[in-house]
Amino acid sequence: MNSVRIKFPNEQGHLLSARLELPVSGKPKAYAVFAHCFTCSKNLNAVGHISSALTGKGIAVLRFDFTGLGQSEGDFADSNFSSNISDLIAAYKYLEDHYAAPQIFIGHSLGGAAVLNAAGFLPALKAVVTIGAPADPPHVKHLFTSSMDEIVAKGEAEVSIGGRPFKIKKQFIDDLENTDANKRIKELNKALLILHSPQDATVGIENAAQIYTAARHPKSFISLDGADHLMTREVDSLYVGDVISSWVVRYIELPADAPLETDDQVVVRTQENGYTTDMLVGGHTLIADEPADVGGSNLGPTPYGYLTAALGSCTSMTLRMYADHKKWDLKEVTVHLSHNKKHSEDCENCEKSGAKIDHFERVIELEGDLDESQRQRLLEIADRCPVHRTLHGDVKVITKLA
Repeated sequence: MNSVRIKFPNEQGHLLSARLELPVSGKPKAYAVFAHCFTCSKNLNAVGHISSALTGKGIAVLRFDFTGLGQSEGDFADSNFSSNISDLIAAYKYLEDHYAAPQIFIGHSLGGAAVLNAAGFLPALKAVVTIGAPADPPHVKHLFTSSMDEIVAKGEAEVSIGGRPFKIKKQFIDDLENTDANKRIKELNKALLILHSPQDATVGIENAAQIYTAARHPKSFISLDGADHLMTREVDSLYVGDVISSWVVRYIELPADAPLETDDQVVVRTQENGYTTDMLVGGHTLIADEPADVGGSNLGPTPYGYLTAALGSCTSMTLRMYADHKKWDLKEVTVHLSHNKKHSEDCENCEKSGAKIDHFERVIELEGDLDESQRQRLLEIADRCPVHRTLHGDVKVITKLA
């Protein structure tokens, strides 16, 4: 996943800090905007995990800090729910002007309420996702109930939210109460996915029911059983990312990559960004890659991983075929393999001292009612599998330009 730091102006002229997460190809098939929770920032770990799942589908994700939060300009105390909606629309317009209009809005907590209220105004949007969102924005007032009297009396008060101090003004409360969220949800006219945890202690699960009831089809609900409001467990946010990335492709248009074609047995293609490589092998599509620590994106096995797997799978199949032919009671074959390059003490044909040879280690597990002679015979047959013999034979690779 590639990340680009950007800033874009909101309606008041403040520069909002944002990060555009791009797929490894650098060529998004679609764009999404992520609206984070109340007083949170774009750098929340859960947001990163969700973005990773979407970029894996070729969808770029713009995540940004609302006015006065994170690295965005402006005073949080002067912001309100309406300004959050305005910031969302500014994010939409930025993508529309500089890349392509986003088709997806994703909102967490109060950010979810914001996307529900903003989405109806934006024609290119096709799908909306809420995570732990309140059905009614005034719900957020419970976070500073103890300071409500001071806010009303003095017009503002400093409150502690998530262990951090924030100044809340009365205009923020008034703006929340003037929002007709139910009407906006009914008029949404977009595909809607609602994700909510029954154990959410910040925004109760009944909010999901209210949103679902108010919305028109197509609408879906997924329970995030066991998750907390901020999805602090990595497994929960990764699950949310997988669910969203699978659901959303039903409602947006993702142009397909040009298919790989060949008259040969195998064709592979590595494009201009990174090492991620598409492969077509006998009509089956696969992906190869390199680990992140050598500059890859780790989206698939390495070439040597595939070579090692070829030896293992050929070994397993060969033993299966031999046992079937002999009518032996072989229930299951499991082959464990590792590959390394090692210095060889008996490399008779090495041209240079200290040269290394490829070293495959293979451990075979056999399950079934087999006697010792049968097990030893299967061990001998393992060395006769076609890939094993290819690795030990004379191999020529003839290369030419197309």
